[in-house]
Amino acid sequence: MAFDAVLFDRDGTLVRDVPYNGDPRLVEPMPGARELLGRLRATGVRTGVVSNQSGIARGLLTRAQVDTVNARVEELLGRFGSWQVCPHGPEDGCPCRKPRPALVRAACAALGVPPERTAVVGDIEADVHAALAAGAHPILVPTPATRRDEVVRAPVVAADLREVMALLFGRGR
Repeated sequence: MAFDAVLFDRDGTLVRDVPYNGDPRLVEPMPGARELLGRLRATGVRTGVVSNQSGIARGLLTRAQVDTVNARVEELLGRFGSWQVCPHGPEDGCPCRKPRPALVRAACAALGVPPERTAVVGDIEADVHAALAAGAHPILVPTPATRRDEVVRAPVVAADLREVMALLFGRGR
């Protein structure tokens, strides 16, 4: 299936996961991120980011620090059509924190695409559940932090972002 938009989790998916990162100097793209994003943008596929940032609620980061890190992500990987960030902690019960679907739905609305024409790429089961709850298509890209049982339950798994590109565009295209 061709998608109109692809949404990405930030930490562990687009960039290396640095827990509660408030320092833009620590932003390092994941292998294949530049190539995948370049291909998506070149073919007119809209891109966005959906990211839980509980460090804000925990007092470990400010929203300004998160925004500065996000700006650095864009410097390294190009502009995204939507940034949706949940600043709440797991115990806050907010509607936006993944695995709930509000971030995915908000990104789809901002990009002007229906969820059913959207893929969501992430590294943990919360990303998968958020996609499914919103009616989007999840792609799990496991990292060492991903639990094995999450990988087994995921409907679509890619080894890395290069394999995501092969899934989205077909091999050899």
